[in-house]
Amino acid sequence: MADGVALLVSCEHGGNEVPEKYGGLFRGESEVLESHRGCDLGILPLSRRIATAFRAPLEVSTVTRLLVDLNRSLHSPTLFSPLSRRLSREAREEVLALYYHPYRKRVRNQLDALLDQGGRVLHLSVHSFTPVLNGQKRHADVGLLYDPGHPLERDICLAWQRELAALAPELRVRRNYPYRGVSDSLVTTLRRVYPAGLYMGVELEVNQALPLKGGEVWSFAQEHLVGSLTRVLHPGVP
Repeated sequence: MADGVALLVSCEHGGNEVPEKYGGLFRGESEVLESHRGCDLGILPLSRRIATAFRAPLEVSTVTRLLVDLNRSLHSPTLFSPLSRRLSREAREEVLALYYHPYRKRVRNQLDALLDQGGRVLHLSVHSFTPVLNGQKRHADVGLLYDPGHPLERDICLAWQRELAALAPELRVRRNYPYRGVSDSLVTTLRRVYPAGLYMGVELEVNQALPLKGGEVWSFAQEHLVGSLTRVLHPGVP
């Protein structure tokens, strides 16, 4: 099923860095910057680990999503946070020119290069989610988001869920949870750019409770996320 599939890993919310030019916007906002609103907690090392394991290209942003959310389309009401919406229209356009458009162009360039080699590309966009949102507890450790109408994406996620269940039954794995795989995101934008037979966009969502626990718990989860994906993309490899 996965023969001839190249992998691209991206991490849109890898850090909570504030560029010096915009430091005034975030003065006194250290608490929100350190929270899940500032970045996807714990996800940068996982993204790097996956990319390293597969020798896959990796695109990362460590600029806080509170300045601009690289995983949202230009028309999204959450593209800018309440903090960055205080910028003038011209200043917001400058943020897009400095961070949003270059990042998306780098991802497109990586995809184009992989597709030029022939075969198909699995674009894995790596994220994490807060264990509790608006008082509601999330009942999953791992979420695999995809378009149910895209057979290749569906098959990859079904196989990945199955392999995770075999390797790490302790992990609660759900598909299209805690978000819908067709909600506004980088991969949903790219699905409209690349043919469905060549491009597969999957979002990996990891419960932040795992990296926050750290130690063996987080190492176990990372090891088996990589191991199970290896079984999917390289069947028969021990």
